Amino acid sequence: MTDSARGPLRVVLAEDSVLLREGLVRLFDEAGFETAAAYGDADELLAELDETRPDVAVLDVRMPPTFRDEGVRAAIELRRRRPRLGVLLLSQYVEGTYAHELLSSGEGGMGYLLKDRIASLDELKDAVERVSEGGTVLDPQVVRELLSRRSDPLESLTPREREVLELMAEGRTNAGIAKQLFIGVGAVEKNVTSIFQKLALEDSGTDHRRVLAVITWLQR
Repeated sequence: MTDSARGPLRVVLAEDSVLLREGLVRLFDEAGFETAAAYGDADELLAELDETRPDVAVLDVRMPPTFRDEGVRAAIELRRRRPRLGVLLLSQYVEGTYAHELLSSGEGGMGYLLKDRIASLDELKDAVERVSEGGTVLDPQVVRELLSRRSDPLESLTPREREVLELMAEGRTNAGIAKQLFIGVGAVEKNVTSIFQKLALEDSGTDHRRVLAVITWLQR
């Protein structure tokens, strides 16, 4: 995406696999993004953050030296330093604990996708753009993992409300949810309102209730 006022989105990338790293750089170029820098580990990305000035940081979850949670820890530190920075995590695995930790602030501009399920350049391009604009992007498998791990706060939701909530967590608009479930937008809006009420999410005017609706159960 290119904004005539600011130019193309600036992306920084941390991925220890050389082949995947170079492949992602080429994909970002084809998508019209500017890859400000690409690194083999998260420490280098953090060290040069002031110089690269990215709009979005894309990170693998498991990187050197321990190959456990370096990407998530770096993502949390990135958001601490720059709250408006978009962060997109890529992983080969559904890491429910890591997704919880990343999303626990309730803020937008975050995403978690599974590498093997990114089917097209357009899908990756859309995810990067959405997190840059403050949206939340979660792979459906990640959503299902989160919902299955700790579901008590959601017991009051109807089956339809659960379906709507899962699609909300994937980042779909009300119109997109209506199309997916073959129902009217008005029906979706009623379900969304009911979800907010049942999860005690009041409209503060600032909180991202669509994100908080997904992670409220994680915080109890």
